[in-house]
Amino acid sequence: MTYRTSEIRKSMPLLPIGTVIQLTDLTARQIRYYEEQGLICPHRTEGNQRMFSLNDVDLLLEIKDLLEQGLNIAGIKKVFEMKKEAKLERKLDKELSEEKIRSILREEMKIAQSRSQKPSLRYADVTRYYQ
Repeated sequence: MTYRTSEIRKSMPLLPIGTVIQLTDLTARQIRYYEEQGLICPHRTEGNQRMFSLNDVDLLLEIKDLLEQGLNIAGIKKVFEMKKEAKLERKLDKELSEEKIRSILREEMKIAQSRSQKPSLRYADVTRYYQ
């Protein structure tokens, strides 16, 4: 199973609030409050029932841990914001790195073509890294 498939499965809304209450030892009121504060955003069914993913449960457990460590809701929001920014930066760094690699490979291909030589890497070998 690839990382992408695993992440998709973890984000599928499958659990009703009653199950989440049992898994997290939080009350329905606490869960609704965290939703009101924008800390979680469970999926809603056509009947407006909240359905939670495994990622939502992990997030609720993280909120619970941070509260037990003494953070308030504003502090938790700040922690989540910082994590989101760090994740975005890592994604941008990765994209920039991949773009740099592609640029180098394009230049190598141009040089090889101008010399009527084969490039040192085959196209098939390179493209498998970008699928």
